[in-house]
Amino acid sequence: MSDYDGFGAMVAFWLVFLPILIVLSLAGYVIGSFFLMKVFDKAGVQGRWRAWVPVYNTMVFAKLGDLSPWVMLGAVAASAILGQVPAIGWILSLAALAVGVMASWRVGLKLGQEWPLLLLWLIPGLGPIIWLGILAFGASTWNPNVAPSPWQNSFLKDTTVWQGIPVQPAAAAAGPPAGGAYPPAGYPAPGAQPPVGPTGYAPPAPPSGYGAPTPPPAAPPSTTPPPAAPEPPTAPPAAPEPPITPEPPAAPEPPKP
Repeated sequence: MSDYDGFGAMVAFWLVFLPILIVLSLAGYVIGSFFLMKVFDKAGVQGRWRAWVPVYNTMVFAKLGDLSPWVMLGAVAASAILGQVPAIGWILSLAALAVGVMASWRVGLKLGQEWPLLLLWLIPGLGPIIWLGILAFGASTWNPNVAPSPWQNSFLKDTTVWQGIPVQPAAAAAGPPAGGAYPPAGYPAPGAQPPVGPTGYAPPAPPSGYGAPTPPPAAPPSTTPPPAAPEPPTAPPAAPEPPITPEPPAAPEPPKP
């Protein structure tokens, strides 16, 4: 068999396999983005379009998982670039997978799922989509009040504030306020307590002759007597007496015989 025949066979193989691979990749992307959109809805993310933008959707997912989105972006870029290095490229390409598993573990906890469910990621290609489908259509609701992440005090923690994406409790405690800005100079942060003076410190005494301001004098009592009460109405006039009826005349006496 000549080299030309081997090259032709390889080209024929790719002409048949490549369209199938493209269709499967597009189908996986559409299904995965749809499941991710449902998860974002549960988490309160504003704007469903965020789930359909490649790379950006993984950064939003990282924020929900208490992981810095810039760490996620760096891991994805490093896996894509350094993954081409001979011999050790496949090891470097695992960076994105490791960061994705870390964020997925935190998102799963906030949706009531324990870590054993992450074993689905061991199924190449199909496993993460099944995992997302369980989170998307499960009956559990979003609960961000979970135990702090193990990387809470490292560079992996999320301190960013993006409009339209809920600030997780861990990010709110580690970074600026939820409004995305610190208070102006001279103003304490919301909830901050005023500083306490040193022990034994007393405020200076007021200068000599200084006292509390004199209150204004009381208004003098009014001397005008109140108006007299109105007199009660007079008694009504007596009713008129009934007219006197005259007595009828006496009957005439009968004639004497």
